[in-house]
Parts: sequence; structure tokens; C-alpha cells
Amino acid sequence: MDNTSSHEIAMVFPGMGPTAYADIERFATEVPSAWRLFAEADEALGYPVLGRFRDTEGDYSEYAQVAFLVTCLALAEWAEREALPAPPGVCAGPSFGGKSAAAYAGSLSFSDAVWMTARLARCVADYFSREHSGLVTHSFVRVQPDVVEEMLGELTARGRIADVACRVDRDFFMITLSADDLPGLEKGIRAAGGLSLYTMRPPMHSPAFSWLRERAEKEVLDELDFAEPRLPVISDHDGSPLTTGEQVRNLLLDGFVKQMHWPGTVEALRAHGVRTVCVAGPDALFSRVPATTKNFTVVPVGPKRPLLAARDS
Repeated sequence: MDNTSSHEIAMVFPGMGPTAYADIERFATEVPSAWRLFAEADEALGYPVLGRFRDTEGDYSEYAQVAFLVTCLALAEWAEREALPAPPGVCAGPSFGGKSAAAYAGSLSFSDAVWMTARLARCVADYFSREHSGLVTHSFVRVQPDVVEEMLGELTARGRIADVACRVDRDFFMITLSADDLPGLEKGIRAAGGLSLYTMRPPMHSPAFSWLRERAEKEVLDELDFAEPRLPVISDHDGSPLTTGEQVRNLLLDGFVKQMHWPGTVEALRAHGVRTVCVAGPDALFSRVPATTKNFTVVPVGPKRPLLAARDS
């Protein structure tokens, strides 16, 4: 790996999964790059991010989201210094990871990315308290794409919302649908030999959320200036390389209404010449699925890695 050049390395920021305060506490308070960035986040928001994350319930609270963003960016900084032979020449951020990618690529300053994350979290929470309160996003594996298409077709034929929110791998899907329709979907998953994993509230990535996209633009992103990224950001929607601030801005907004397609992102990274991906952040998904491991040398950098490195040095 010592001969790997920048154009062969991608920094990947994972989508956000449930992350407990205990998962990042030591990293956030003991690793210099982390506690420096958390201090900057505190200043940007006017409150102690870690303290509020510790004291607030909910996997996707405003404070959890900001803490996840800061952790990912601090881990990327550590990885460039300690885990990679050259700076990455491209980056990607599936789903929530797009916020981290926008900051890492320099389209947003760190403080603006923190502010945006907090404000978007409030906007989303308010929206789903008023709209689409019965929708969820359900994830499952081991179901073939044609079977998934058939199951969703049966729902949409009855006028029900049933959208692919995320395509994580060939047989790994996340579907946004009504909670009332979930028992029937789960029955179909079992009949197809699949395995249901978890159900997310609030839901995500559906054309039904066009008004949320509009609100997020008017209430949050219109307040920000997006600069040209210093390195290409690969879209997690269609794999296109984004090289302007406007494109990165639209990527974040389109995340409300467009499907996250990780296999397509992988294909685009490969076409870009990437052979090694560093997945920076708390992650049990993107660094592990076959779509990633069969195509790249994977360098996972989670919150424990800098602590272990310090212990062994």
C-alpha cells in the first residue's frame, strides 16, 4: 500500500447509524484532533455538543447528528496523518455522509457544516412532526432485486408509498413505506428467504418528501455559500463526479428525495481509478458489505482505532 497514489485513494464517510455517547466518548475527549473539532463545534453552536449528546435520548437527535459529523471529520483528519500513504484524491459520503463529504472537500467550512447539520436536524424533526408521521424506512437483506420490485409494485398499485430509499448492495435494501404496510412487507421478506434488520423513524430518501427539500433549501441551505470542492465528490445518487459548489449543494438537497445507491457509487469510484477506500466514522455497514470489500482495499477508521494506535505506540 506504500506505493498507492492519491488518485487511487478515496475518503468515504458512512451513513449515520445509531451511535451511543459511550462509542465516541474517549475518542472525542482524548484524541487532539477530535477534542479540537468538538471545541470548534461548541463555539459554532453556542452549546456543549458532547454534553447534550450524552444527556439527550434518541439515535438521531440534533446533538447525535452533530457529534457524528464531528467524529467523522476528526477521524478523517487522523487517518490522513496516520493511516494512509497519501491524501485521498476523491471522496464520497452515502446518505448522511454527504454532509461530512461537503466539509471534507472544502465546499463548506467546518463551522458552516456544523451549523447546517444542527439546523437541518431541527427542520427534519419539525417536518415529520407535521407530515408523513406514519412513514418509516425498513432495511433488509438476502432478497433478490426482482423480488423486491415485485413486492413494491404490489404496494404502489394500491396507491401506497413504497420507495427504495437505499440500495446498499445487490440484495440489501432500505424501503420507505407506511408503518401500516410494514407487516405485509416483512411477511414477504421472510417468504423470499430474506432477513429484516431494523426500522428507522423518521424515514428518509423518498420523492414524497419534496416539500421537505424545499423547506431545507429555504430555511437552511439558502443561508450558506458553497465553494468549489478541492477534490471531486462522487454522488451517492448517480455516481457522477461533483466539481462545483452548486453541485454539492444540490447533492445535499436531493438526498431528501433521491435514492442512495451505494453499488453505483462503488462503480463510479472504480471508474475514477480508486483502489483503496478509507471509511472514516462509526460504521458497521459501508466498510463491510461485499460491494465494498470485493472492490477495494478497505481501511476502516472508527473511534477506537486512534486510541489503540496511541496505546501501541
